[in-house]
Amino acid sequence: MVYYFTSTAVTPSAFIYVGKDKVENEELIKYGLEEDVWFHVDKLSSAHIYLRMNEGETWDAIPEELLVDCAQLTKANSIEGNKKDNITVIYTPWSNLKKDGSMAVGQVSFKDQRKVKKIIVAQRENPIVNRLNKTKVEKFPDLQMEKEEKLKAVRKKDQAVKLERKKEEARIAQERKEKKWQKDHAYDDMFNNMDPDESNNQNRGSDLEDDFM
Repeated sequence: MVYYFTSTAVTPSAFIYVGKDKVENEELIKYGLEEDVWFHVDKLSSAHIYLRMNEGETWDAIPEELLVDCAQLTKANSIEGNKKDNITVIYTPWSNLKKDGSMAVGQVSFKDQRKVKKIIVAQRENPIVNRLNKTKVEKFPDLQMEKEEKLKAVRKKDQAVKLERKKEEARIAQERKEKKWQKDHAYDDMFNNMDPDESNNQNRGSDLEDDFM
């Protein structure tokens, strides 16, 4: 089971999702998407919170209001962290998560520690947590299928972009070819329309000789 939340702290609204337990966390780790950002209470047990960014957004430029929503939800979903003040919530792109066979279920590390950011949560903000909980929806998604469909859509979009690029390159190449032909044949009509007698001195006969006498 996966819990889905909607943050209205930003426009358009943001999509947040959480695994019910460590088994679900494994599935989320495995089938996350490139636009996902992972949140967790630092050095304490907590749920794995994921923010799915909208197209064009970047993980290191998340609006402050949305960061607060994610951090508050992360704190609220930590048994120990929810009881403490001044906790630290860490976050990083899903693609930076590292998982190998030696790790316990639900455990992760990072490929690049420099891509891990922190946010301090002074205390639980009930208005924020309550607002988010009102949007909570429980679902049983096929995460693998969702990821495959998403990747298929991305590939299709990339192929369309490449096709348009090739068409544009062909158009530009043809345009350059036509301009070159026009430049190389700019005087063709002038020569074709000229009277042959005017362009041939041999046809002028004795008049030409008289010119030089």
